[in-house]
Amino acid sequence: MLTIVYIFNFIDRQVLVVLQESIKADLGLSDTQLGLLSGLSFALFYVLLGIPIARLADRSNRRNIVAISLTVWSAMTAACGLAQNFYHLLLARIGVGVGEAGGSPPAHAMISDYFPDNKRATALSIYSIGIYIGIMIGFPLGSYLDGLYGWRMAFILIGIPGVIFAIIFFLTVKEPQRRQGVDKTSEVDNTSFKSVFKYLLSKKSFVFLALAAGCHTFATYGLGNWLASFIVRLHLPTGGIEASNIGITIGLILGFAGGAGSFIGGYFADKLGKADKTWYFKVSAYGGIIAIPFLLVFYFHSDTVIALTCLFIGYTAISTFLGPAIAITHSIVPAKMRAFSSSVLFLALNLIGLGFGPLFVGFISDVLEPSLGVESLRWAMASTVFMTCLAVYLFMKASKYIDEDLKTT
Repeated sequence: MLTIVYIFNFIDRQVLVVLQESIKADLGLSDTQLGLLSGLSFALFYVLLGIPIARLADRSNRRNIVAISLTVWSAMTAACGLAQNFYHLLLARIGVGVGEAGGSPPAHAMISDYFPDNKRATALSIYSIGIYIGIMIGFPLGSYLDGLYGWRMAFILIGIPGVIFAIIFFLTVKEPQRRQGVDKTSEVDNTSFKSVFKYLLSKKSFVFLALAAGCHTFATYGLGNWLASFIVRLHLPTGGIEASNIGITIGLILGFAGGAGSFIGGYFADKLGKADKTWYFKVSAYGGIIAIPFLLVFYFHSDTVIALTCLFIGYTAISTFLGPAIAITHSIVPAKMRAFSSSVLFLALNLIGLGFGPLFVGFISDVLEPSLGVESLRWAMASTVFMTCLAVYLFMKASKYIDEDLKTT
């Protein structure tokens, strides 16, 4: 049920991406404005509210928080369809971010209570597959509804089912009993935000992991949030793909590649991490190393089939990080800090990655457009690969401190 909630999460979060070319034409928006709508406007409120909601989740009923959050973000997704200008859409997207702030941290904590330490990365990776199923459904569904009814009705029809499922979730899911996890729970039970942050910042492995996750998602959101526009502008005119196939092609590639990568990452992190916890970081680092050359070929190869094949391989490799990252984070904190620690990890992941990745690509594309034309988007997106390189370094840096941090937990 939590995975289904996460599927709704990403359908509603990412549907804007497949609709943004229609929105741009209708409302006359710039690439920078599109980057703001798909990135920072959502991410800023997502991370600011995520931390207090996570603290609440560590002390109260997490099932209720997830159900309420699903209701809010689904209703605000539908409200996007009522927008008549950029500012209306901006406010609605902020509302989606406010709702989704209460989705993942409580869910992470619930899953960690359902599964023991040695199975947690696999379980969280399976949950994270909801991201890619959501993308796999959202892209073709959004594209289909856009073609049939227009982008406004697409938002409305996609948002309403989430409200209905929130009621089903509330009525059928029970709050799990909290596992104690580690010994020092009493030290952080009723402490202030400042004290909890201080505790997390004392764990060097967590600090480098959070920075790595932010850099990693800067590149992945810079890719994912502009992928539909990239194909429309650079491959559709060459005849490499039909307009009617863009949504389903993107959805299938990102869905299957991302889901496979997420499962592979969790499986190998749990398997190799039994003897050596550094593998919870190394799996992510090696995934990034494998992804880099394939993503560069995707960005610059003119043949659509070759480009999309490389995208599939690269996206599989780059999607290995999330399950291991969440699992190792929960291993170095007390049980009653799990939701909060997830929210802090997601603060870096979403503020750096989702907040600035799409916005950076849109801004650079606008800056380069006068001299490069439609090629500006290619170069803007390709430049984000540098952040993947930085993420690889930071993942490896984090791995050096995990043994020390586990001893002091």
